[in-house]
Amino acid sequence: MGWIAVTIRVALIGNPNVGKSLIFNNLTGGRVHVGNWPGKTVEKKEGRCRHRGEDIQIVDLPGVYSLTAQTIDEMIARDYIVKEKPDVVVDIVDASNLERNLYLTLQLLELEANVVVALNKYDLAKSLGFQIDVEGLSKMLGVRVIPTIATTKEGMQELLDAILEASKQRRRGSTLRYNERVEKIISRMEQLIQEDKLLAEAYPTRWLAIKVLESDEEVLKEIEKSSQKERILALKESLQKELGGDASVVLAEARYEFISGVLGKTVRGAKPLTVTDLLDKALLDKYAGIPVFLSSMWLLFRFTFDVSAPLTSLIEMFFGWLGTLASASIPNEQLAGFVVNGLLGGVGAVLTFIPPIFFLFFGLSLLEDSGYLARAAFVMDRIMYRLGLHGKSFIPLLLGFGCNVPAVMATRIIESDEDRIITILVNPLMSCSARLPVYILISSAVLGSYAAIGVYSMYLLGIALALIMALLFRRTILKGKPSPFILELPHYARPTLRNTALHMWERGSLFLKKAGTIITLTMIVVWFLSSYPWGSHLEESYVGMLGRTLEPLFRPLGFDWRAVVALFFGFLAKEVVVGTFGLLLGAEATGLPEALRSQGIFTPLTGFAFMAFTLIYMPCVATIAAIYRETNSLKWTLFAIVYSMILAYVVAFAIIIVGHLLGFA
Repeated sequence: MGWIAVTIRVALIGNPNVGKSLIFNNLTGGRVHVGNWPGKTVEKKEGRCRHRGEDIQIVDLPGVYSLTAQTIDEMIARDYIVKEKPDVVVDIVDASNLERNLYLTLQLLELEANVVVALNKYDLAKSLGFQIDVEGLSKMLGVRVIPTIATTKEGMQELLDAILEASKQRRRGSTLRYNERVEKIISRMEQLIQEDKLLAEAYPTRWLAIKVLESDEEVLKEIEKSSQKERILALKESLQKELGGDASVVLAEARYEFISGVLGKTVRGAKPLTVTDLLDKALLDKYAGIPVFLSSMWLLFRFTFDVSAPLTSLIEMFFGWLGTLASASIPNEQLAGFVVNGLLGGVGAVLTFIPPIFFLFFGLSLLEDSGYLARAAFVMDRIMYRLGLHGKSFIPLLLGFGCNVPAVMATRIIESDEDRIITILVNPLMSCSARLPVYILISSAVLGSYAAIGVYSMYLLGIALALIMALLFRRTILKGKPSPFILELPHYARPTLRNTALHMWERGSLFLKKAGTIITLTMIVVWFLSSYPWGSHLEESYVGMLGRTLEPLFRPLGFDWRAVVALFFGFLAKEVVVGTFGLLLGAEATGLPEALRSQGIFTPLTGFAFMAFTLIYMPCVATIAAIYRETNSLKWTLFAIVYSMILAYVVAFAIIIVGHLLGFA
């Protein structure tokens, strides 16, 4: 009889910006599966590794500050630990900020999870002058504590050893104890809960007692099913009065009191003035902060545009060569037309924009890993709050520069429904990477030396419109004030090339997958509609009929029927706009920008208006689906579609009118 291999299940958890993703990548070595949590649109990352002959499955839980279950992220993390009961929970803490990070550690210990603490950024803590008694910290917490430096992979083998050791030593209840007054009250509630055998078998009773006292909504739902429901709720009211004040605040103070006692015995050294402190004096200044942020974004897009240009030209030449080869070697006229115009002219035109998209993600990853993007959120909060947006909205909006789909999903970090819906509604106004090829194509064709400024202006226009629409929504359909924004700023760090490249690939590969599926299928449809009835002139084809029918609606904006067709199919995926132009104009050696210029489809003014319309009009199908899933409302989904179409037309028309008044053609 053969042995069945037992997989050790490990959950990684920690505050945002503690290096959790880097440790996950270090442990799994890139062997990662990405999906969604059951019933949620939240991304789930799983990986595997082998260590000393043992198979280890690692689940990367969302970054959270606590397990209070007020946000979807917190709910997912807590539910996984409570219900799935992983063999080991690795809590990654920032060694340079232990007071804040150990709060989550205590909540994990309350849950009686089998915890191993990864004391990450250990080198940073030492450089700040902290001397940490790791062994003493381990004894006081009652768990293994392993110093790690994720950027250099130091401590990874020791962490894996600790995981194996912990997996063989299951915890027996929590040894964590707070001050005497709080402990007496927790004990009285726990004794009553233990009388319900079903509750006692399903959950740690001490943890239940704490959560009942904190009036945790999810736990109180479980209490509603208890045979001791009335007695538990009556005792809850009584004990909360004995605690005095808000029970959740009293328990939070007890946790910080415990942490203070632990750190007083295990950590020495005062924090000196650091480079981070000096940089923040400039970057977080209320006058200099916003200009620095805008300058950083300008440099990012200048970098994206200039560095990628030679690679784009090489890819364009490659597809031109393939087109010439296909035309000469495929005898069947229809098949040759499909390959040259449908695939190489359509999909090929889109793929020429791989370099700028990947360089954009590379630049964003550098800013994120360095710690600057968190500062940008802090700086922008001052404006966003006045205009009706929650400070946390900045994070999903910033993610929108990459892709609006995960950006809409990221709004789950916002507690208030009103704040969340406003953020979802304005998120599609942020220029995702799918729109970048359209901007580059049009600006290269008609804006000449001002092409980079034209691209950058679209990002600024998107930000401005998002803020204006948020203010309008806040004062009309979703009245109220946004909640205050509390953000912990990480220390500045030197990004690693490996991690930055990995982030670039994770985000950029989504574009390649889209090119291989949605874009290719759409281009096949567009090719068919532009080729049939077979032998007819392009304007007499099905796609020509469609464009001519809709053209009068867009004539005030200066768009001809080909531009209208590109926009029509662009609702599936914005990259399709470029592919459609490539197909309609044919594959030419001079390239697509030259084809647009030579055929006079756009003037500088109408081209700029077209870019703005592409920015604003209907979100792509995937984003629409994400909006529906996140709001669970057909009303808000339809509203997002309708208002964006109206806004796109109004803004594009305003550009044309103002442009004519200023003397632009």
